[in-house]
Amino acid sequence: MGGPVNDGRPVATRIASGVFRVEHDGRADLVYAAGDWLFWNGRVFHRPFVEEVPRTRRANLDADQALSAPMPATVLKILVAPGAPVRKGDTLLILEAMKMELPVRAPADAVVRSIAFKEGDLVQAGTVLVELS
Repeated sequence: MGGPVNDGRPVATRIASGVFRVEHDGRADLVYAAGDWLFWNGRVFHRPFVEEVPRTRRANLDADQALSAPMPATVLKILVAPGAPVRKGDTLLILEAMKMELPVRAPADAVVRSIAFKEGDLVQAGTVLVELS
């Protein structure tokens, strides 16, 4: 009998930043998350929630933050410049992966400290794209 008991609900396991393995109905799929968007099986879904900030970081929301690529992609468009103030939810840049556009959004009010790539560059999953302070 070994292994966890599953009551029929999907089980999600985080395997990398923005990448989850979801097991359901006897199969496993990779689901990619970027901001308020989910990418699964060639389809795009908008999440009706914003990811919780871990309790250890809540007291320090003004600290520097690095936003990373959720999957291998091309930097399609950069919408901000270093030094620009941004508000929570603002789209900072747009990636293109698997023929889908992936908006990368500010998780909180901040100032753009740096942008690591230029339009047209290829980036790997987990690569830091934008630093905020």
